[in-house]
Amino acid sequence: MTALHDLGLSPRLRQRRFALLPLRGEGSPFTEAQGRQPGDSTTPIELVDLISSISTVGVLQPVLVEEIRADEHQPPALRLAAGERRLRACRWGAVHRPDNPHFAELPAIVCPGPLSDEERRIWQLVENLAREDLRPGELAAALMLDRCAVLLGKLIAAGRAVPSEVYEIDDPTDRFQAMERIRGTDTTCAAPWAEVLSRLGLQLSPRKARELVRAFAELPRELSEDMDEAKVSLHTRIRFIELRRGREEAANDIWAAVKNTSRMNLLPTALAIATDHDGLSPDEALTAAERVHANANNARAAKLRTGPDEVPVVDRQLVDNALAALRALVAADTPLEEHDRASLRLLADQITGKTVAV
Repeated sequence: MTALHDLGLSPRLRQRRFALLPLRGEGSPFTEAQGRQPGDSTTPIELVDLISSISTVGVLQPVLVEEIRADEHQPPALRLAAGERRLRACRWGAVHRPDNPHFAELPAIVCPGPLSDEERRIWQLVENLAREDLRPGELAAALMLDRCAVLLGKLIAAGRAVPSEVYEIDDPTDRFQAMERIRGTDTTCAAPWAEVLSRLGLQLSPRKARELVRAFAELPRELSEDMDEAKVSLHTRIRFIELRRGREEAANDIWAAVKNTSRMNLLPTALAIATDHDGLSPDEALTAAERVHANANNARAAKLRTGPDEVPVVDRQLVDNALAALRALVAADTPLEEHDRASLRLLADQITGKTVAV
């Protein structure tokens, strides 16, 4: 995927150039604290993995540097705009491992400054979307940031005033909604997903983008980050959201139980069972999910043990469950819809084809 189309929003970023900068002395970039004290909060021990990576393969992603001119007759100063950890790691390497060529210079993208907060956000989006391992929550946040950028550009072009407090909203969903209220019913300023995705060059459908953002917006940020860490799929998150809407406590309890047991493979099944059976407690749903997985594992094991001349037999519990469900349908004494009757007939035909002759 590529997000370079997004850089066209900024005339400064369009003038970017690649450069190899010295790490010390004249021509090296300087840093400024932005909302925190990077020198105090980021210690060398926290950079061990990054230093090791750079020493082996170099800096894979250039830092972003902006040129600041105090005097038109003097060379511009170079201020770091993004990539502080990379800069600190390379400076440490330049001092402690001077013989390593990867610590000789700093790969950088240099552009005229000063950059606005919006331009910094655009660059962060480009860097995020360049990562192949971007997780659902991170991708959703990046998509919403870009959608904010599209909407903001249209509002400004239409002469709509955007208050400074809107720029300061950190949550991308809240920020977009604030700008949507400014847009009102003006369709000429809309930011449709098709346009956002086309500009980013992403092979992603508008429907998929909406699902990602819906999952991102409905889940608390901490929970979304936890699910990112656990590599929970988008489909499972949507299942979780659907259960959470009607039974928030049950959904949260299932998540907590699965997380505590470190058996994330049970989450999709437990959510599906809890959604289909309102009366089940979270513990019962998790137990049922364990049973389903155990039955599936037993069936696979039995299939592997089956010799070439033996006929595999369906797990007894699976047959009992199916018979119980069919008896419940008969006992209900209520006509089935045509679609359901057709589905049952199709399944009956398939089962008949698997019947074992005795």
